[in-house]
Amino acid sequence: MGTYNLPRNVKGEGRILFIFSAKALVYTAIGGACGLPLYLIFSLLSMNVVGIICIALLGLVGFIIGTFKVPDSTNFNITQKTGGENIDDVIRRGIKFKMQKNKIYVYENEVDKEVEKEETKDE
Repeated sequence: MGTYNLPRNVKGEGRILFIFSAKALVYTAIGGACGLPLYLIFSLLSMNVVGIICIALLGLVGFIIGTFKVPDSTNFNITQKTGGENIDDVIRRGIKFKMQKNKIYVYENEVDKEVEKEETKDE
């Protein structure tokens, strides 16, 4: 019998240390760097262990943002619209939306306006 190549997902082939992709490693480093000022503050108060825990927790948050996807659920409005997308993409789009001063453009048809007027007209 011959051998057959099975199709497989090669998206995670570029992983570092088995769990870190390049993007997840960058986000983890950024999260750890955000925890560094907290470590310095706690080290001045002789609480080094608390500072290390802060660095680890913020690094974990960075790893989660860089790795996981938004769950596809119908329970919440945000998960209905963004289910299955990367968390960092959702955050990036949210920041861009806030930078544009929350502008939403809505287009209405004249036919829709006339129908609404007729339906609300009770005498």
